[in-house]
Amino acid sequence: MCQSTVYLRRDGREEELLRDAILVEPCEGGTRIQGLFEGPQVVPARIAVIDLLKHRVVLEPEPAR
Repeated sequence: MCQSTVYLRRDGREEELLRDAILVEPCEGGTRIQGLFEGPQVVPARIAVIDLLKHRVVLEPEPAR
């Protein structure tokens, strides 16, 4: 299968948000992620890195405005 794990990078550390993600897309309010067995959720963050070889997606919090 081709699912990825989604992480949130904050203060130099990465926190796992979702394992087996099947959808990652920018949307109003951040990034929408959805797991194989979970419904979609919106994370107030932007996509920083997508590493398809390692099945990893790294998000970073949106900068304060």
